[in-house]
Amino acid sequence: MQAVQAFIETQGGPEVIDWREVTLGEAGPGEVLLRQTAIGLNYLDTYHRDGTYKIPLPTGLGVESAGEVIAVGEGVHGFQPGDRAATFGPAMGAYASARLLSASSLFKLPAGIDDETAAAALLKACTVEMLVERCAKVEAGWPVLVHAAAGGVGLILVQWLKAVGATVIGTVSTEAKAEAAREAGADHVLLYKSDDVAAHVRSLTDGQGVPVTFDGIGMATWEVSLKATARRGLIVSYGNAGGPVTGVNLGVLAQNGSQFVTRPTLFDYYLTPGERAAGAARVFEMIESGAVKINVGQRYGLQDVARAHADLQAGRTTGSTVLIP
Repeated sequence: MQAVQAFIETQGGPEVIDWREVTLGEAGPGEVLLRQTAIGLNYLDTYHRDGTYKIPLPTGLGVESAGEVIAVGEGVHGFQPGDRAATFGPAMGAYASARLLSASSLFKLPAGIDDETAAAALLKACTVEMLVERCAKVEAGWPVLVHAAAGGVGLILVQWLKAVGATVIGTVSTEAKAEAAREAGADHVLLYKSDDVAAHVRSLTDGQGVPVTFDGIGMATWEVSLKATARRGLIVSYGNAGGPVTGVNLGVLAQNGSQFVTRPTLFDYYLTPGERAAGAARVFEMIESGAVKINVGQRYGLQDVARAHADLQAGRTTGSTVLIP
């Protein structure tokens, strides 16, 4: 089967993404041939491309996709041609029209979840499941601060937190994004470029601050996160959209009330096939129940991915983005 596939030979700006045609062989033992119909764009992809994360080169890009099973190899159980399936990392190479994948990395899609939703949501929603339920273990009634509340992860995070009974204080960059965060269920929305976020959070929490802050921005919001988080509270730093947090003096955690900080990655919490399956099942449950609705804010042609990367990093996107082969 012929396929087009993105790859990079060096790390840098969106212009380093190149394309090649490849011939995929037959599905080998334990493998599935997947014709991809939708591919998810994630901020993680930009870290792989620009050098934030050092990776072996040359390499493919992208970690999340959905599509139709075309063929299965020897020893594969649970999949057959015609099934719809999705995958999310850690292996890269999702920016392609078709792929050969290990069957153990695939999840069969429920009838109620279409391919675009799966590609837009699976990695992000599993990240949210990990952040809320495995890492921070948020409880009903807690006030929680969510930076970038209108982003791909942020909109899912807001909805998930509301579903477990939290009060959500979100920060965004524009009024349009504020409206998106409110529609997702955020109880309070602040503009981090103009509002005194920490002061507002303290006011909303009787001067105490929030027990948990979810910060996907990084350096640009680090000081705000420290000031808005309660004594003995937890700062969950899970992204670097505003630059990585570097050179931190641990003494600042004591100065701000014996705070805790963690920098979790999904696959430290999804180590085993059982953990991955449980997380995906929980995500499918939340989507099918209507507790979490996936907002596909942008669609790009697969080979227009360089523009998609540029738009994502410039803050010109809202919600999730999918690439269509």
